Amino acid sequence: MTQTLLTLAEIEALARAAHSAQTDKAGRPYAEHLQAVADGVRERGGDDEQMAAAWLHDAVEDDVLSEDWLREAALPARTRDIVLALTKREGEPPESYAKRIRTTPGALLVKASDLAHNGDPARLAVLDEHTRARLTKKYAAMRALLGLPPN
Repeated sequence: MTQTLLTLAEIEALARAAHSAQTDKAGRPYAEHLQAVADGVRERGGDDEQMAAAWLHDAVEDDVLSEDWLREAALPARTRDIVLALTKREGEPPESYAKRIRTTPGALLVKASDLAHNGDPARLAVLDEHTRARLTKKYAAMRALLGLPPN
């Protein structure tokens, strides 16, 4: 029996609910970041599978959904693969993380959108100077490892 895949609207609702208690570093609802990443994927020409991955890109890493849930969810295999590629593993070197993203079809576009939102000067401006400098350096290093142009 074939499983009916979740729609993009269902995935968005699920991601919003899963992250509902979470805020970003500036204290904003985390769903705003997910929305911005999904919008960025669409603006960069991404497809529905990549947009679904954008909504779920931090769910496993942030422990709001389990990897078991992801593996069993009614998602296209490509969406699942992108989410797993974007899930940082404890102690993993940035080079290994970047290689996994570069070699997973569709993942680089989602990560580019994520980094664009994370590195948005307006978003960073509300953070304290130390955090802003640390994150700016971190995001620039990842962009370089991924072969993406500077923000």
